[in-house]
Amino acid sequence: MTIARKVRAYFAPVERTSNTPTVFDPAKDFDLENPPAPWMAAGEVREFKRESATKYGAMTSGLKGAASGQFRAGMEARISFNFCAWGKLQMAIAGGSQHMNVLAEDGNATGAASGGAALAPVAVLAGSSETELILGVGAVDAFDAGDMVAVDVDYAQQTGYIGAPIAAAYVKDPADVKRDRDYLRRVSFNVAKVREKTATSLLLETPLAGGAPVTGASVQKVVGFVDRESGSFFQEWSGVFVIEAEEGGRVCFYYPRLQACAPGAEREFALDNFSMHTLHAECVALPVKDELDGETVVCFRSWLP
Repeated sequence: MTIARKVRAYFAPVERTSNTPTVFDPAKDFDLENPPAPWMAAGEVREFKRESATKYGAMTSGLKGAASGQFRAGMEARISFNFCAWGKLQMAIAGGSQHMNVLAEDGNATGAASGGAALAPVAVLAGSSETELILGVGAVDAFDAGDMVAVDVDYAQQTGYIGAPIAAAYVKDPADVKRDRDYLRRVSFNVAKVREKTATSLLLETPLAGGAPVTGASVQKVVGFVDRESGSFFQEWSGVFVIEAEEGGRVCFYYPRLQACAPGAEREFALDNFSMHTLHAECVALPVKDELDGETVVCFRSWLP
């Protein structure tokens, strides 16, 4: 029996073109407070539930058709859980489809459900890092400490999965993308809060998920996040769920490939004079081959005493 206070969730990108997950090695140190990149903490989850829909069949032999062995068919596994915190990562996984950064708009912009025409981006200068954006004298005046910002390059009519290293959307036809200059910054996971600023730089509270800005990247202010029910894109992540036992040790559930498989939903829990609204997520586990012996699996469960 394992007694625990909570389940913690961590997610990392899957390379979508090759379906390559981020590896979780139970033999390596995994700091729950500061997980190793590219793993990102998503906080506590509640009502964590694992379900298997894999079918089991029997091989029979003899005149009486006695079972002589078993086989697995129709492999399928699903998990569901509720995020206790709201944020970009949590909303993206719980929402399932593209997740948008709501960019600060020009005062004359026409309204739009996913955000209207945005204020012009500010170029990020050479020498910037994942925690410092060098913009130059005067350019930093467009931002203040406490602002959320998105950092990425201009959209240049790319097709297929866009966003690196985290695929944030899939574009079939560039003609479908309106206000195309800012589209990558609208969907990018390179989002962070400005902790403070200097005369020339923005210092970020947390490192950008995609690392140091690439050449040609620009920054725009983010005023919120929005997701949409339905759409053609499916979020896919590697996931680790950790149960910390009160008696010591950890139980870890590692899912190399998780795809959201349900539309965005919330769960309401009654509290004294209040109610708590959590993000409900449901994911299907996609199979991978274990390099150890070539077996096809969907989850690795480890106990670390």
